[in-house]
Amino acid sequence: MTRLLIADDHPLFRAALRQAARENLRDCQVYEAADLDSTLATLADVADIDLVLLDLHMPGSHGLSGLAALRGQHPGVAVLVVSAQDDPRVVRRVLSHGAAGFIPKSASPSDIGEAIRNVLDCGSWLPAGWAEAIEALPDDPVDTDLAGRLARLTEQQYRVLVLLAEGLLNKQIADRLSIQERTVKAHVTAIFEKLGVRNRTQAGLLLQSLALSDPARG
Repeated sequence: MTRLLIADDHPLFRAALRQAARENLRDCQVYEAADLDSTLATLADVADIDLVLLDLHMPGSHGLSGLAALRGQHPGVAVLVVSAQDDPRVVRRVLSHGAAGFIPKSASPSDIGEAIRNVLDCGSWLPAGWAEAIEALPDDPVDTDLAGRLARLTEQQYRVLVLLAEGLLNKQIADRLSIQERTVKAHVTAIFEKLGVRNRTQAGLLLQSLALSDPARG
């Protein structure tokens, strides 16, 4: 049985993706999440999820940060980004951060089904006519390097990084995550080493560089 996880905070769009998946896959189990925390929790709790259909903008994820978290913490799970943010430069960054493809939210159910089947067959997918334009864009070595560094973080270290970027102190992070303050300090040291930064400000700026404006909010 194929296991899919739809991560999107819009119930109607989750329903559309669920319907497209069930119409195009003979036997599938569909899970749903409306924010990044529940997405990561589902991946931790449900064994052998094959594919995540990920929105770029939902609670806990603004831009590429959710994709970076998924690829870093669950590298064996394929990710198809589904977004209204279809600027070629954004799509290029999505691919650089490890997504197997990109589905615009304007895509037809048949295109969504084709994308899902291609990626489950260990392929990739972009809308017809997009690949040439996107491949013509140069790779951003800074973005590629950042994706690699973020992928080294553990799930808990990524959570700590997010809270660091929000400006929380170690004690506040410990309270939020229900862990000891000394554990937070150990995570912060490991984060600095893995990201190649010297302080909390630099770590936060790296994470903030993944942010993208949400086209749905104008």
